Amino acid sequence: MKYIIILLFSVSSVAQIVDNGLYTVEYSEEYQQPLWVEYTVKCPNGKASRQGMDFWIPKDIKTSDNEDYRNNIYDKGHLAPAAAFSCDKETLLKTFSYINSALQHEGLNRGQWSKLESFERDAANFFGKEVKVRVEVLFEGKLEVLPTGATIPSGFRKIITIGDVTKSFVFPNSDTKGTKWIDYINK
Repeated sequence: MKYIIILLFSVSSVAQIVDNGLYTVEYSEEYQQPLWVEYTVKCPNGKASRQGMDFWIPKDIKTSDNEDYRNNIYDKGHLAPAAAFSCDKETLLKTFSYINSALQHEGLNRGQWSKLESFERDAANFFGKEVKVRVEVLFEGKLEVLPTGATIPSGFRKIITIGDVTKSFVFPNSDTKGTKWIDYINK
């Protein structure tokens, strides 16, 4: 796969911007987590199967890996969701890179986050307009670093633009049981 990689240097870390043609991500090797991801919903009605797919580590970037997600409450949360890119197997596989994965509480990933992703696809179908999304991974307050080296995000901000309407949602990295995705709109 072809990537465009730009290195950004800051005082304490190196972040890389990667554009793989589907989504663009700024990835922190220090946190072993993405800092942000931007994408446009491509295949809201795609039918490609995820069967047999697992996350893969890209070359030349120090990312989280399977050990960071073992025996804890964190899912490999797609930031550019697989369901928005299930046009075909090759396209879908690009979403399974660890540069597109964040340590996301299983109750959030499988709960209201998933429902908001579904809304994005429904909006692309219903309005017939581009649905552009930016996900910002938040690292605020006291941060926990796993023994394996990855830092657990404190939360996530999702900014959705449909036509000329933009809405922002802020989620804590915790279980969202008993809530609705609209509860997280940033007012």
